[in-house]
This record gives sequence, C-alpha cells and structure tokens, in this order.
Amino acid sequence: MSKKILLVDDEADILELIKYNLEKEGFEVKMAYNGKKAIKVASDFIPDLILLDVMMPEMDGVETCIELRKMPSLSHVVIAFLTARGEDYSQIAGFEAGADDYITKPIKPRVLVSKVKALLRRSELKADTAVSSKLSIDEARYVVLCEGKEIVLPKKEFELLRLLLSKPGNVFTRDNIFTAVWGNDAVVGERTIDVHIRKLREKIGDDYISTIKGVGYKLILED
Repeated sequence: MSKKILLVDDEADILELIKYNLEKEGFEVKMAYNGKKAIKVASDFIPDLILLDVMMPEMDGVETCIELRKMPSLSHVVIAFLTARGEDYSQIAGFEAGADDYITKPIKPRVLVSKVKALLRRSELKADTAVSSKLSIDEARYVVLCEGKEIVLPKKEFELLRLLLSKPGNVFTRDNIFTAVWGNDAVVGERTIDVHIRKLREKIGDDYISTIKGVGYKLILED
C-alpha cells in the first residue's frame, strides 16, 4: 500500500510541483490551501506524513499543527514544517506544537522526495520495549499506558519514550537520542530534546525520566 501525504501551502504552484514529484514516486497525495481545510482533509484522509507551510493566512502552520495533534486518529502522523529560507521563525515553537522536522524551501524536488522518504523510514522505527505494570506502550494502538491511564502522545514524544523504554536504566546520550528519533540528517535546535523530555514529564510524571547532567537521559522503571 502506498504511503499517503498531505501537502498544505497557500501557494498553489508550489503544491502542484511537490504533488507531481511525489506522485511520480508512488505516493498518494492530497492538498489543502490553508490550515482549516488541512484539518478537515487530514481527518478524512489519515495521511502518513503532512508537509505543512508555516506562514499561511487565517490559521498559520503552528496553530494548525496544534489542532492536528489534538486528534487521536492522527497521533502517528509525521508533521514536517515547510519554512522559507531566512524566515524569522522559532523551531522551538514548532516542536512545542508537535512538529517532527523542518524542511527549508526553496528545495529541489529530488531532494524533497529523498527527505520525505527519510522521514517515513524513521517513522517506522520499532523498538523492543519493556513492559511494566506502571508504564508501557501499546504499539498496535499507538498509546502509552501510564499507571492505568491511556495517554496519546505526539509522534516524536512517543518515539522518544519508546527508545527510553527499550533499555530501562541505561543512559541514552543526546547523540544516541538524536540519531534514533530524528535521524542524522535532521537539522534541529540544541534544545529540541529538552523540550520533548519536559513535555513527556508533564504527561507521565517527573519520576520516570532521570537527567544525567552533561550526558543524557535514562528511564527509571520500577514495579
């Protein structure tokens, strides 16, 4: 089955060019010209990846991303922002909203296709996770079970927790985390991991994730 991609941008010529090149590679592609339309299309289409322009009228990319991440049916979806080169925009704000990555435009079509394939490959990352009566992951439903409560996490928070759960008690360095969750080719801010760890702690509690200063993080899992 071909992967499904939703393109969101208020510039029709850009959308048509991207759509043409992705469809040549066998992807199923739908388009939306603003954030409000994107939310409706995404809820019906259930894409594997959303390429989302930042600067749009009515509802910008950050606002749209926040709304998309509130929808449980889209919790598995990879969201990558399309940003104009030199755009004064905070990556931290984007990651706070639930974005997985950034793609700077203009970008050559072949490079964009390669980037899309890389994002989708990373989204298929699987890890053998530990199971605890207090904290575990339900891979089939893409939810976290924390002390009897089901929690739906954005894509990258889910992958980060899944990585930590793969080896409870082991310290994962920042480089380990970047490579496993974002990939070597990702360009992200230095505080990206810190932001995601903080948001995880807000949702599952402070006691599960320990910071090893100057090194990285580890999961504390005790029954």
